Amino acid sequence: MTNAPDREALGTLLRHVLETLDGDVAAVYAERGLADYRPRFSPPLRVLVADGPLPIRDLARRIGVTHSAASQTVAQMARAGLVHLVPGTDARQRVVHLTDRARELLPVIEAEWAATTAAMRELDAELPVPLADLLHEVLAAVGRRSIRQRIADAGLPPLA
Repeated sequence: MTNAPDREALGTLLRHVLETLDGDVAAVYAERGLADYRPRFSPPLRVLVADGPLPIRDLARRIGVTHSAASQTVAQMARAGLVHLVPGTDARQRVVHLTDRARELLPVIEAEWAATTAAMRELDAELPVPLADLLHEVLAAVGRRSIRQRIADAGLPPLA
């Protein structure tokens, strides 16, 4: 990997890895004429295919992101013509529905998902630990003791 961030700059390194992986997947979509489709659209789209229309809050829970992140992704998906929003039973609630365009794209999206899964298995075989396993271990470790607490324990002087 050329121009990799400094080993100590973990946040930058994580973003670089994600941008590299997502960039390649986005290029696959662009090659297939779907330049407006983002890799981040696939998890919500797959949940909506499996579960039907959902409020943004439930969609966020199902894909494991914050309500704010799900709301931003849904807004991008709406601009791309993949979903539309319908008011829910509660005036504050918005229910996400797939559009006909999203349903028409499903064969391409499902084929890419399967190919990407296979590609990640191949990548995992080159790594000492599968990437997803390592990331789940990281989340569990910071769930037990946050980076904030670890920084404080490392000797950062308290504010005056």
